[in-house]
Amino acid sequence: MAINLQKGQRENINAPKFTVGLGWDINNTSTGTAFDLDASLFLLCENKKLISDNHFIFYNNLESPDKAVIHSGDNLTGDGAGDDEQIKIDLTKIDPAVKEITVVVTIHDADSRRQNFGQVRNSFIRIFNTDTNEEILKYELDEDFSIETAVEFGRIYNRNGEWKFEAVGSGQREGLEKFVSIYQ
Repeated sequence: MAINLQKGQRENINAPKFTVGLGWDINNTSTGTAFDLDASLFLLCENKKLISDNHFIFYNNLESPDKAVIHSGDNLTGDGAGDDEQIKIDLTKIDPAVKEITVVVTIHDADSRRQNFGQVRNSFIRIFNTDTNEEILKYELDEDFSIETAVEFGRIYNRNGEWKFEAVGSGQREGLEKFVSIYQ
């Protein structure tokens, strides 16, 4: 049975191959423009910086160099139930320099579309075993990010040889560019 996490809570993953599923819905109040949310991952070394530009996984770079992290691609609408975007992670293939994977969701062209996460509801991140489809953990964002255009949902990190997930739920207004500047 999956563990439902609260912000700041940490949990062991205990699966060498797992999938990160991200989902969201849009509030009925519309800005007149479709929402396009994007999941991105930053594969970081010990100093919390990208190992290389190719270790920034997003809709224009769907695979890590070692093929251990594979993004399903960009869902332009978020329509339907369940996961809107998925990322498969195989820890048996991951570059040993990777010590942390930060999972971020941003709103594409948020400023020009006048959109923010306050207009998004039912946001979640879940991790499930790729081989068995058994859900390991889930974190539902319950905050109202009324001015934020980017949210760090969580981070997957290696501590003493064990991979863990931390529910972060931290938003900011400066979009994906801010996260890129932090981790480059």
